[in-house]
Amino acid sequence: MNLPERQKLISQILWDCTISTNDIDALMLGEIKVAGHYTRDMIFLRLIESYSWFTILQLFSICDIQYLLTNKLISKLRSPSLRQKYEFVRKRLQQTLPTSG
Repeated sequence: MNLPERQKLISQILWDCTISTNDIDALMLGEIKVAGHYTRDMIFLRLIESYSWFTILQLFSICDIQYLLTNKLISKLRSPSLRQKYEFVRKRLQQTLPTSG
């Protein structure tokens, strides 16, 4: 996804946010720790609650998803079906990708 497409998608996703798309993008990429009142975890949670897996894959690398998709974050999902879906995804990523460290 090129930069204009990415920024357009970010602005659509965070339509109610007054923080610049550049700041949100930098946050999502891990270049900054906070944008406004949002942390990277908060943005990731909002995205996985609202958008398809394929959209998430366009916005985050697999390594970033593996890092962000923790049990703690999954427990914050409002929908039980989403918790189940992303717990499955988290386990599959752990099986197929070596963890760093």
